[in-house]
Amino acid sequence: MCSTIFRVAVPSPLRRLFDYLPPENISGRDAPDALLPGMRVRVPFGRTTRIGLVVETTKHSDIAPDRLKPVSEILDSSPLLPPDTIALLHWASNYYHHPVGDAILGVLPALLRDGRPARVQGPLWWRLTAVGKAHTADELSRAPRQAALFSALCDRPDGVPDQELKLAFSNHTPALRSLEKKGWVESFPSHCWESPQSLPRVSRPRLEPAQLLAIEAITASRDRFQSFLLDGVTSSGKTEVYLAVIENVVSRNRQALVLIPEIGLTPQTVARFRQRMSVPVVVLHSGITDSERLCSWSAARDGQAMVVIGTRSAVFVPLHRPGVFIVDEEHDLSYKQQDRFRYSARDVAVYRARQAGVPLILGSATPSLESLYNVDLARYQRLTLPKRAQGALRPGYSVVDVRGKPLRNGLSHALLQAIEERLSRGEQTLLFLNRRGYAPVRLCHHCGWVANCERCDAHMVYYAHHAASMDVKGDLSSARGCLRCHHCGAERPAVIHCPECGGEDLRSLGVGTQRIMPALAEHFPSANIVRVDRDSIRAKGTLEQVLSDIAKGSIDILVGTQMLAKGHHFPNVTLVGIVNADGGLFSPDFRAGERMAQTIVQVAGRAGRGDRPGQVLIQTHHPDHPLLQALIRDGYHRFAQIAMEERREATLAPFCHLALVRTQSTVQEAGMAFLGEARALAKSMAESLPETTLDIVGPVPAPMERRVGRYHAQLLFEAPNRGVLHRLLARWIPRVEGLKSARRVRWSLDVDPQEMI
Repeated sequence: MCSTIFRVAVPSPLRRLFDYLPPENISGRDAPDALLPGMRVRVPFGRTTRIGLVVETTKHSDIAPDRLKPVSEILDSSPLLPPDTIALLHWASNYYHHPVGDAILGVLPALLRDGRPARVQGPLWWRLTAVGKAHTADELSRAPRQAALFSALCDRPDGVPDQELKLAFSNHTPALRSLEKKGWVESFPSHCWESPQSLPRVSRPRLEPAQLLAIEAITASRDRFQSFLLDGVTSSGKTEVYLAVIENVVSRNRQALVLIPEIGLTPQTVARFRQRMSVPVVVLHSGITDSERLCSWSAARDGQAMVVIGTRSAVFVPLHRPGVFIVDEEHDLSYKQQDRFRYSARDVAVYRARQAGVPLILGSATPSLESLYNVDLARYQRLTLPKRAQGALRPGYSVVDVRGKPLRNGLSHALLQAIEERLSRGEQTLLFLNRRGYAPVRLCHHCGWVANCERCDAHMVYYAHHAASMDVKGDLSSARGCLRCHHCGAERPAVIHCPECGGEDLRSLGVGTQRIMPALAEHFPSANIVRVDRDSIRAKGTLEQVLSDIAKGSIDILVGTQMLAKGHHFPNVTLVGIVNADGGLFSPDFRAGERMAQTIVQVAGRAGRGDRPGQVLIQTHHPDHPLLQALIRDGYHRFAQIAMEERREATLAPFCHLALVRTQSTVQEAGMAFLGEARALAKSMAESLPETTLDIVGPVPAPMERRVGRYHAQLLFEAPNRGVLHRLLARWIPRVEGLKSARRVRWSLDVDPQEMI
């Protein structure tokens, strides 16, 4: 038996580590020093080789010595992942019952997963050379582009990012190369963060008493774990609390990780942090390049980046000296991964803060019912910010009953009149509609034909012209319309004649963000109207430009989806119109009401954030709905109390613990058959376990049974005790994987599911 065996995490569906011998060119005695846990290796795996990561070493293996294979290649000279990150990923893999190799390798930057060197290089910058500093721009009078670039570099002796020069000077590269040939300029790789000295400093505003109390409570717990729920109304200054706490953390040479729910919040969040913090701030999200991600990830791991701002997957980034973890908008659904490794970044952050022994801040104006429940159980300490900062007033709510009322492409007379009043006063309006496209249904008025997706049980969404040609102005060009499925992405040209009866009277039912634009343009021809949704904000930098235009006041009316519902600061927006508030009132998902309330409060919070009062108009066909009335009349927390009591009576989360099994198959019966066997197996196992109380709902077809050409079904586990549920799942999964029916389906397990549809 070899003296050292390396246990390696390899990305695969198998739920275990794999044992390997040391590389053949390293003796067994030297192996423990040459190959440490946290280092990547290339290993033989079946008929191929894969990149893996050493998790631990051992002296014994359950595999016969003659069957063990040696590591093919060591890829790192020192560990990439520290022990605490490996332990965190081990816990997450066990809790969410996900293959450990897929979990560990999946959180590495793409370049590291591909086996590339762990060398990092920041973005390209340009600066004057010593030779160039002896010359002047006047000497380049015959090359005006070179002269302009030379002058720009003269003004910035520390250098200028290539990306900044690209934006300022079109086709700048040939001119820079000419200057480089002269020996006047040179390029160099910079850090992956913006130099703090290059940004104008912004001082801290005067803080409210409630903010000071929150900061004092959090900083008093700086050397121990404590979860804080920072429950503050919109525009109450939660970010200022974060900044003050981070300043304290950084002053002690510790790092801060700040999670935000969406990429759309990144530009203004990062700008605000960089203007206040005189330390390196890096970002991690899917919108940056692979090399930028590796650079930021490495800076966080090595302790160079003192503040890390990122979306969901950033919760696993290694930190050299963690000091605080912050989850902004903790209620947001975006923190739950919906495929493959189905973790909750918020819940992982709770575990990670406990592991590191540092404070955790969960911030929201509309806390999740789970977090409010944890406050009731004294697991979280609640800190409240009851008033808007800087004297801003909370907006007033008005319900617009649209029953029987004429609507102009979804807009009531009351809403149009309110917009006109804002325009006359030079104020801005935000219209919220969480539905992209022109109309959700395309129908033949003669025979009733509806444009449905051929691969999903869903209607095709009608776009007045090709989706790829849309811009933020919502210009309806003469380009041919199209039909698109928002579930599978299928797209086809819109028909001119009904495919069933040949009729020409094809009508668009319902309203999307694209349809609102021409109605607004017709009613307010001189207004500058911009649409913000995933269809219009595609090119890199477009969202940043729109946000800048809003801040400058050059946009009068903003039409948007969920992208604008939270986090953004629009001080001149005094009217928010919620075009359709009815979507969450009658959904089969028991969390739909909570999501609806959170969305309404969050988008309403964009109004009246400056020195002028705001107003919120909510269009609805159900103005007397009790949950809607409770929200508008008494606020979110009264709504939450009612919703919590309904959950308690129905024994739904957070009063029980859930795990959802989903299947997809090409044959309709296959998923139901597999889930039937899985249910029977779970029932028999539960009966053999002492004190196991378990309810199993299903199997049933998914609410949208056919999606992306496959049939979907689901099975729900409910248990009053989390430990009981997980012990059962740990024993049940290996047995289920061995079922013959499992080979005919794709199946997944979602622990603590946030979406039931």
